[in-house]
Amino acid sequence: MTITTDAKDLQQDLARLRHDLHRQPEIGLHLPRTQERVLQALDGLPYEITLGKDTTSVTAVLRGGHPGAGGQKNAGVSNARPAVLLRADMDGLPVQEKTGVDFTSQADGAMHACGHDLHTSMLAGAATLLAEKRHQLAGDVVLMFQPGEEGFDGASYMLREGVLDAAGPRVQAAYGMHVFSSLEPHGTFCTKPGVMLSASDGLEVTVLGAGGHGSAPHSAKDPVTVAAEMVTALQVMVTRQFNMFDPVVLSVGVLHAGTKRNVIPESARIEATVRTFSEASRVKMMEAVPRLLKGIAAAHGVEVAVDYLQEYPLTITDEDETHTAEKVIGSLFGERRLARWATPLSGSEDFSRVLAEVPGTFIGLSAVAPGADHANSPFNHSPYATFDDGVLADGAALYAQLAISRLATLYAAS
Repeated sequence: MTITTDAKDLQQDLARLRHDLHRQPEIGLHLPRTQERVLQALDGLPYEITLGKDTTSVTAVLRGGHPGAGGQKNAGVSNARPAVLLRADMDGLPVQEKTGVDFTSQADGAMHACGHDLHTSMLAGAATLLAEKRHQLAGDVVLMFQPGEEGFDGASYMLREGVLDAAGPRVQAAYGMHVFSSLEPHGTFCTKPGVMLSASDGLEVTVLGAGGHGSAPHSAKDPVTVAAEMVTALQVMVTRQFNMFDPVVLSVGVLHAGTKRNVIPESARIEATVRTFSEASRVKMMEAVPRLLKGIAAAHGVEVAVDYLQEYPLTITDEDETHTAEKVIGSLFGERRLARWATPLSGSEDFSRVLAEVPGTFIGLSAVAPGADHANSPFNHSPYATFDDGVLADGAALYAQLAISRLATLYAAS
């Protein structure tokens, strides 16, 4: 029996868990029902469970039963007990679902629009597979069930609470996975060594003018026209101050002012997301954006408050760990199921914080429906984004085999 065969035997259970999570999505750092379902999935398995103090995270440690896992490779020779980490995020998004699937979200205004219900189910499946193959583990496995990835920086909470050291010695490798509802054909695993995902920062701008009558703008200080100029100027700045081969993406998502068409308001609000692909560009944007906006405000005689908010850093995968993952993918599913990206994706991830601490990699998995047009399917975060259950067993198998294989090499090298 292979691990993929064992995983297929779990497929129906994983699909039921995924549908249950999908019907009842929770948002943010506190996901009590999701945590309860994870604990139910782990119940009866030989894991050491730790619950988060400030979040509803779940950390589960499995002690390997391989003769070498006890820390003695050879008689009289002491070796550090190796450990690896597998991570799944669990939270949903404030999106009203419009997919029409028969397990549509029952929570008004909330949806698993990014596939975290699949991640959680796959890691729960891996937990079962690893427990069944405990005797093969030449070390320990740490399962990281994380809330709050979608803008709440849940990974940082778990890092502060010691998830990397949950097994005792610090984990020596870490692996995360993310499903996509488009981009690649069904079942394709995606890797990229180095910068895989952009850094993400937030921009919040308030333009403070002086209100007045719309018929007499000269008697007021109109913040609306100033805000409009700022939006345009930000785009021009990106194209003129940054190297096109080290891209910057700035998108304004909020532009708000006023209450009535003939009233000049006192203030206008701009909110934007900023994505960068190098630390140098990230630092430069932090300096250039406030300088530009304050200059425009001064030119028009208004005030401006600029908050540049650092969010998630670059997701940088380790080259050796990425190669390890590619070998495991090839051995389990064949080379045709593997796509190595030439360029990073402009999404961002707080798993970047884990990869900044220990070597590891992040793996994409296409959950596009078989035969669907992956180039035009609604992407993650869309209210129409759908993810196919058919990838659940493969994701669980990959999680488990990554742990088994990596612990074997870590033990052999110790």
